[in-house]
This record gives sequence, structure tokens and C-alpha cells, in this order.
Amino acid sequence: MIVTLTPNPSHDRTVALSGPLERGAVQRTVSVTSQAGGKGINISRASVAAGIPSIAVLPAQEDDPFVLELLAAGIDARPVPHDGDLRVNLTLTEPDGTTTKLNSPGAPVTDAVLRSLTDALCRRASSADWIVLAGSLPPGAPPGWYAEVVAELRAAGARIAVDTSEEPLRALVDGLPASAPHLMKPNGEELASFTGGDADLLEADPSAAAAAARVLVERGVETVLATLGPHGAVLVTERGAWHAAPPPTTVVSTVGAGDSSLFGYLLGDLQHLPPPQRLALAVAYGSAAAGLPGTTIPLPGQVHPELVTTHSLDLIEEGGHV
Repeated sequence: MIVTLTPNPSHDRTVALSGPLERGAVQRTVSVTSQAGGKGINISRASVAAGIPSIAVLPAQEDDPFVLELLAAGIDARPVPHDGDLRVNLTLTEPDGTTTKLNSPGAPVTDAVLRSLTDALCRRASSADWIVLAGSLPPGAPPGWYAEVVAELRAAGARIAVDTSEEPLRALVDGLPASAPHLMKPNGEELASFTGGDADLLEADPSAAAAAARVLVERGVETVLATLGPHGAVLVTERGAWHAAPPPTTVVSTVGAGDSSLFGYLLGDLQHLPPPQRLALAVAYGSAAAGLPGTTIPLPGQVHPELVTTHSLDLIEEGGHV
């Protein structure tokens, strides 16, 4: 079972434009879609589609339409009572796949709600194969909250994956090794944010990305899955590093692609696949998601890991040591 936490859920609305985005202009849209979303929600959605039980923990009222939408979709949503309207995230997609995101901050959260969210996760620590902490934190949550939750969940015996960015990511990295999850999924920009490297270079150069990810492994993170957009992803553990190149994909929307990649890796772990095959499944899921509109999460039949090419990376550190 996969338990997900989405502390800052959102109504994800995607507007598909008929042409390139033009500032200040009036433009026609091809379609407008709306879906209950958030990074953890997306992972639970992929899990349910693949036949893997999942519980989605989030702050919301039990009768909120957002929660009812998740339940109707077959997602076992476990809301923690929280006042305030859920945020709306707007995504603009252009015909060539270029994506522009406008994310709102969300309703402020109280210490009591944060404590209730943590307790909800700790109660499921022994029964979950993975607990995933995903996405941004709402206003009112301290940047180090994820780091605190990881420490509590590790003490409870849980296996934890984290996918976040900006201040929560920096706080998590600053707290290593005490705050080390078992799996982290940064992208190139997020790797650069704590290594001081160039984000474009890290995304374009798998070896450079793997070397940056190695910093996290050396500081206590068991596994790092770094997604590199059109350049695929790298996987780094104490035992090795691998790169996977995606199959040719016509990009429709990149929203949810990283979440799908993370789920693909977790699925490979649950299937006891070796690391290179877990990486291939992660990249296959991400590529499939990028080829679908809006925040559509791919079904297993749309995922083709056999089309993904993987190879081992040799990481040589300063001084010539492996």
C-alpha cells in the first residue's frame, strides 16, 4: 500500500491554447479541464489505476467537493479537518507542449492541523509499503515541517519518499542525515538549488546530475531519482548510478509527469525489480504522462518501459576515487 500526503492540495485547471501564449492578447482556447490534484493526489491516482491500494491524506473538510471527487474516482481519501478554501492552480499549455503554471498559495494552516496530518501518517506507518510526502507546504507551515515529519516516520518504521522544492527542500537537505527519507525525487532545477550547479547543465548532462544526486546519498538518503525532463532521469544509490533515456514522445503537457515518474519507481520497487528496471518504469510513466493532456495520469497499458534505454554511469570523484 502507498500512503500519500498532499498538504497543499489544489483544483488543477488546465487551459489548452490554440496557439503560442501572447501577453496582453485575447486568445482562443481549445479546451478547459479541471481535476482534484496535488502531487500526492496524482500519485494515489496512478496507484489506484495500477491496482495498488493507496490512501490519500490531505487537509480538507469531509464533505468538500474536492474530497467527494476523489472518492468518486476510487481514491481512498482521508481528509483532516481544515478551514479555508482549497487553492486553484492554473496551467496554460501551448500546441508545442510549452507549459505555463500559475500556482496560488493555498489557505493558511494551523499547528493543530499539521499535528493531525502527522498523526494520520504515523498511524499508518507500519501498514504502508511507502509513505510519500509531496508538493509545496501551505502558508503557516514552517519550512522544516517535512524534515520533522520524516524523522517521526522513520522512528515509526516507515519507508518515506519526498518530492518537494524551494524552502521545504532546502530545510530537508540542511537537516540531513536526521531528516533523510529513503527516496528523494528532485529535478534538475531542484538539484541545482542545493549544489550550486547550473540547472540547465544538470538537466542536459546525466553524469553531472548523478554526481549532484550523489551528494544526497552521501548524506544519508538511500535512493535519489532525479528527473531531467526530455533527457530522462538518473537513479543513484550507494551501489551505483544509472541513466534512462525516454522514448520519442510528443509532449502535450508536462503537468503530473514528475509525479507519474515517482509512482513508476515505487511500482518497480513493489514489484522487486532491480534498480535499472525501476528507473526504466519511472521514465516510462513520466513519458506517458507528458503525452497526455492536462494532469491526466497514465494507465498501465499506456506505459512502455520496454522502449526506455538505460545504462550504467561511472561516477569519478575528485582524486580518482569511485
